[in-house]
Amino acid sequence: MLNIAVLVSGGGTNLQALIDAQAAGKIPDGRIACVISSRMDAFALQRAQKAGIPTEVLLRNHFADGNAYDAALVSLLQSYSVGLVVLAGFMTIFGKTVIHAFENKIINVHPSLIPSFCGEGFYGLRVHEAALRRGVRVTGAPVHFVNEICDGGPIILQKAVEVLPDDTPQTLQRRVMEQAEWELLPRATALFCAGRISVKDGIASIVQETSQK
Repeated sequence: MLNIAVLVSGGGTNLQALIDAQAAGKIPDGRIACVISSRMDAFALQRAQKAGIPTEVLLRNHFADGNAYDAALVSLLQSYSVGLVVLAGFMTIFGKTVIHAFENKIINVHPSLIPSFCGEGFYGLRVHEAALRRGVRVTGAPVHFVNEICDGGPIILQKAVEVLPDDTPQTLQRRVMEQAEWELLPRATALFCAGRISVKDGIASIVQETSQK
């Protein structure tokens, strides 16, 4: 059973998708051991507490610099014996120390089909506003590993979502969450915990299950 840490900063809808999947037995090889927030007032903390999941708050401004923050985050994750870190709307940037300590063990969901509308500055409604300005007809979401390049890690799963003519950033955001993010993030988490994701030469692939006789 792999211990999972979910890192949050806001409402926690993706966290809720993970909690619901866990309750439904869809992550049989892992459990959410803790939820760590970068904000005291994140509603995601209430979601975790309601589900009986331990919560922690780690505020960036309580540390002298990024290195001190990274060290504290790594220490906190290690105290829960975490084997997988899931970013679910985590808005605080961490550096190489965390990435190297958990290499190919940190996953993130992004609300557009990478490499479109991704990288520094593209988060939340900004992504969907940019997609609508560009006039794309299809958007979506991938789940990817986190590396030192913003939104640049190997893609694990992805799903396309149609853009409708009357979409607003808010309606498009909701559809991408419902049709892609809330489905893919729990699935990728379950696959990782089952040891079914491999990374080679910067490409992630799903290892097929072997039949039991």
